[in-house]
Amino acid sequence: MAQFIKLYNENPNSKEISKIVKVLQDGGIIIYPTDTVYGLGCDITNTKALEKIAKIKGVKLEKANFSFICNDLSHLSDYVKQINTPTYKILKRALPGPYTFILPGSNSLPKVFKKRKTVGIRVPDNTIARAIVEALGNPIVSTSIHDEDEIIEYTTDPELIFEKWQSIVDVVVDGGYGDNYASTVIDLTDDYPEVIREGKGSLDIL
Repeated sequence: MAQFIKLYNENPNSKEISKIVKVLQDGGIIIYPTDTVYGLGCDITNTKALEKIAKIKGVKLEKANFSFICNDLSHLSDYVKQINTPTYKILKRALPGPYTFILPGSNSLPKVFKKRKTVGIRVPDNTIARAIVEALGNPIVSTSIHDEDEIIEYTTDPELIFEKWQSIVDVVVDGGYGDNYASTVIDLTDDYPEVIREGKGSLDIL
């Protein structure tokens, strides 16, 4: 059964963050809060964990549209080709924030993503999510958890999430109620930004 770990966004407990990081390093799967909906995540460097998440979502790993959750823009050059100044300015304006940016993938992507031309980058405005990534030392790969309810697209109550997912994942992080709006997805791979999905993030940043 999964661990249920309560954390506060204003000041996440570093001992609990270390526990979560240990689970990720051991190939575990976590559910954690972001500035939008709760996410399902694992260590980007652990292929077995990535395969587990793909299986849970019922998708082929190579074709999965997972986001890379970073704690700031310093990891960009590890996974993204060099970007121009206007693109970088948009990222600086928007992040941390409720956005996923589609950017051109670099040659140093993890092996399972090598054939991908693009990657989705997230820097959530959530201290818990960023503290986990910072302590881990590299991004986590993430995907939103959906609700079977057709009206409520995303489960927002961490206790209900735990009830449903406790036998599937290794840790559920309770960071308070989540949002019911996903991130705004913007493609920055061309000369002009293209909004793929309008979510919580305002388009004023473009």
